[in-house]
Amino acid sequence: MRLRDLFDLVVLAAIWGASFMFTRVAAPEFGPVPLIFVRVLVAALALWPLVWARGLWPELKSHWRPIAAVGLLNAAIPFGLFAWALLSITGGVAAIGNATAPLWAALVGWVWLGERLDRWRTAGLVLGFLGVGILASDKAGVHGEHGLMAIGAILAATLMYGISANVVRRHLGGVSSLSVSLGSQVTAAGVLAPLAWAAWPQQLPGATAWGCAAALGVVCTALAFILYFRLIGHVGPARAVAVAYLIPAFGMAWGALFLDEPLTVRMLAGAAVVLAGTALTTGLVDGARVRRLALASARRSG
Repeated sequence: MRLRDLFDLVVLAAIWGASFMFTRVAAPEFGPVPLIFVRVLVAALALWPLVWARGLWPELKSHWRPIAAVGLLNAAIPFGLFAWALLSITGGVAAIGNATAPLWAALVGWVWLGERLDRWRTAGLVLGFLGVGILASDKAGVHGEHGLMAIGAILAATLMYGISANVVRRHLGGVSSLSVSLGSQVTAAGVLAPLAWAAWPQQLPGATAWGCAAALGVVCTALAFILYFRLIGHVGPARAVAVAYLIPAFGMAWGALFLDEPLTVRMLAGAAVVLAGTALTTGLVDGARVRRLALASARRSG
């Protein structure tokens, strides 16, 4: 991986890690649905000129049905669930929970597409969700009355991400990522608009909340998608997915630095277990090879 690609990877992880902090700050003033409506609307407006300049409108129109499904499954529903959850849990906990998305993607691929799950990938699934259980038992990451329900909302959101990833693989192969990005944000904005209107706060959010909402749309959605797809183009999807392993670290760091969120031993242990399970499930770590190396090392030491 070139130095520039490594830089893009770290910047992308830092941006997506910051999204939980921005959401936690803005959600109490906007409410979850209005905030996410602003986020996807701003992202769509930022992506629109790029799609127009590259002449991708015909492609977007011809694939609007699966793109609309991605808009629901990869933006409107999960963004809203995360925003609601962050009313009760810290950004660090939400960032760790976000790392379960590849686990759901593998599980959905097995159920829906018949993809094979060997014993190591299955062990990774079990290990990853065990890590979520460790997180759920740590009350330090909870600051509201719906802590367990918030963890459940995070898992539901990452399940949506897992379904969306398989929709993209099955129905949108070869379609420009920019087309998918813009179409999904426009769909999400259209679906959320009437709900956001009904739930719009009576008291106008303050400047800080608006700044966080703008950052979510421009930086954490539009710019992040551009960086992510450029990274895929340079290093391939298998390496680009490594960003998922860096997001929890940044999510916890930003929360601790700017929001005084606690970092506990149990939280760090939960993060380690979730990431270990995700690494096994996605194949980043070859379980069989690790076992062979461990046995060889044991023989040499014996």
